[in-house]
Order: sequence, then structure tokens, then C-alpha cells
Amino acid sequence: MRNIISESGTEELAHLEIVATIVHQLTKNLSMDEIVKSGFDQYYVDHTIGVWPQAASGMPFSASTFQVTGDVITDLTEDMAAEQKARTTYDNILRLIKEPDVCEPIKFLRAREIVHFQRFGEALRITQDKLNSKNFYAFNPGFDRCKD
Repeated sequence: MRNIISESGTEELAHLEIVATIVHQLTKNLSMDEIVKSGFDQYYVDHTIGVWPQAASGMPFSASTFQVTGDVITDLTEDMAAEQKARTTYDNILRLIKEPDVCEPIKFLRAREIVHFQRFGEALRITQDKLNSKNFYAFNPGFDRCKD
């Protein structure tokens, strides 16, 4: 199970690199007029055309984005939700953008999010299969030592 999580985490960093490269390619030759007209000027003031990871809302990336409780069921469920949110984001990008040079890598990333969701689902199923019925969602077997 650690392989599933480790491999997905490594691939997610590659996703960030792909998206950052797309953003860089789309912005590297903008004129000042294009920057202002597109509404990119506020971003430009802080970052010029450097790639700074942030949400479409302007909220910068933060490590607080990652959720972890130490409870394997909770954490795998959160991982699955994150994959679905990423897929939805890619779906929304594909609704907005028609440029093939942008759409094709986004389609690839979207497909990978689906695979990650499936792998985390498999990890969750393996975890659930190894828990006895008294543990199932009742307590974290890694921490709680309740007597029968």
C-alpha cells in the first residue's frame, strides 16, 4: 500500500510540473498590454511571469492543503476526495480552454487523476478487508487499544 501512496505522490509533483510548464509557455511572451488586458497584472506585480502555484481564486499553494489525521481510513478517503477535486478542476479547464496544446496535456492529467482515485480506492479496500468488524470506522486501530 505504501507503494501506491508513494508513487501517486511522486506523480502528483510531476503534474504540478506539467501545469507550471503550460502556464509558463502561455505567459512567457505576453506584452505589457496583454498582461493588463487579461487581468494578469496583479499577479505580474508580485511574480512577474514566474510560475507561482495558486488556486484560480488567487489563494497561494500552502502545505496546509495536505490533510492528514493519522487514521488510515480517513486519510485514504481524503486522498480519494482530492483526486476527484483535481479531476473536476481539469474538467472545468477543458470546458474553458479549446487550445489543443493545452487541452491534450490536461486530458492526460485528468486521466491520471482517475487512475489515482482507483489506486487509493484499492488501498482503502485492502485496509478495510484487514480490519475486523469491531474496528470498522469505530476507532483507529493504530492508536486505540480498546478491550472487547
